[in-house]
Amino acid sequence: GKTTLLNLVAGLTQPTAGQVIFEGADLWQVSDNQRTHLRNKKIGFVFQFPSLLPSLTVLENVVLPVSFSVLRPAAPPRPRAIELLQQVGLADKLEAYPRQLSAGQQQRVVIARALINQPELLLADEPTSNLDEQTELEIMDLFGELHKRLKITIVMVTHTRQMVSYATRAVEMAAGKIVDNHSSKITKEVSGV
Repeated sequence: GKTTLLNLVAGLTQPTAGQVIFEGADLWQVSDNQRTHLRNKKIGFVFQFPSLLPSLTVLENVVLPVSFSVLRPAAPPRPRAIELLQQVGLADKLEAYPRQLSAGQQQRVVIARALINQPELLLADEPTSNLDEQTELEIMDLFGELHKRLKITIVMVTHTRQMVSYATRAVEMAAGKIVDNHSSKITKEVSGV
């Protein structure tokens, strides 16, 4: 159900009932082209598995979403990609290929790629599930830093209760229904850590 929720939010899966409203518009009352444009410009995706193209360098993987944009970017994408890779701690890996990176480094590339079009919403599907504990903490700290600095909304789904302590709001679901909704600052007591 967690991935389905993100797919609904992103306009990738049509709901069987109800509406998905993004920026005042029902995602299923606009054209497929409009939904695609919205996803490209307004939503960044961080998937459970890195999904980097192995034949592209780190820098090329980060720049890739710009090539799918209908509109020409206001500025050349390479300088922004380099800046994002610096922000995620990979300034020395621009010309490396995914196979030359650790799992944590690959996930950092995915985060930089998700931010290349300056989205307002970042959707993260179990972004730390394949990482060791130390790298998991580093990625979560990075998400916290991005949220504060870029003022970006991050919707992350996880089954790991320890990750909830990083959230400003937590919605717990079971069998496709909301069973608990924790607003404001999440406490360690709520997260079970």
